[in-house]
Amino acid sequence: MAQKKQAASTASTYPRGQQIFTYSCAACHGLDGHGGERAPNIVTGAEVQKLSDADLFRILQNGIAGAGMPSFNSLGTAQIKKVVAYLRVLQGKDGEAHLPGDPTLGQSLFTGKGRCSECHMVNGQGGFLASDLSSYAAGRSVAEVRAAILDPAKDPERRPNRAIVVTSAGAKIEGIVRDEDNFSIALQTRDGTYHLLKRSELQRVDYVTEPLMPPNYGSMLSANEINGLITYLMMLPGRNRATDAKGPASHGHHDD
Repeated sequence: MAQKKQAASTASTYPRGQQIFTYSCAACHGLDGHGGERAPNIVTGAEVQKLSDADLFRILQNGIAGAGMPSFNSLGTAQIKKVVAYLRVLQGKDGEAHLPGDPTLGQSLFTGKGRCSECHMVNGQGGFLASDLSSYAAGRSVAEVRAAILDPAKDPERRPNRAIVVTSAGAKIEGIVRDEDNFSIALQTRDGTYHLLKRSELQRVDYVTEPLMPPNYGSMLSANEINGLITYLMMLPGRNRATDAKGPASHGHHDD
């Protein structure tokens, strides 16, 4: 859904690319590029993310023999380039977008004041209770990342199932539910420990509906700090934005 909104907001900039994609690519890859039964995800898929524009151009021009990907050489060079440009929009790599803050500040917040690394991992370091954010910003706009930070309750895709259990002996254990059935429940606590607990040995299991991520970053961090955190996430290797080398456009509040 987020990708469709982003594509709609930028379609006026790439109308021909979107039109060709809709009629030539969407039947297999989906209107949002997230794939389906007939073709892979070309928006957030790691293998496609690391391809250069030249690589994508060659694939469109020549197809992939044996993979069901036809050649679109008949479109001509100019039209193929427009499809590649539109694909970059779907991937969130629109070169016209600017990053809003200081990534160095964002990195220090991620591991320090913001305490993000206690739960989230980036490039193999950090916590593991919440999702790995190494490539989280790939295919997402500045506005989407900002909304996920400021209002995590509205992002159900990133809300892990948590529970607090009380054992027969009165011990309380809180963690992420990694597995459960009618007879047992497996929790992973903040320190990384797995607890496999028999339901017959528990007094109760209370499921936590609130998001693991704190809801008060808007008051805990300044606008400048939020912008830095957004920019840090968007400049991670999985993002590869065209504007990364230019640095932040400003330290003010931007939504795109």
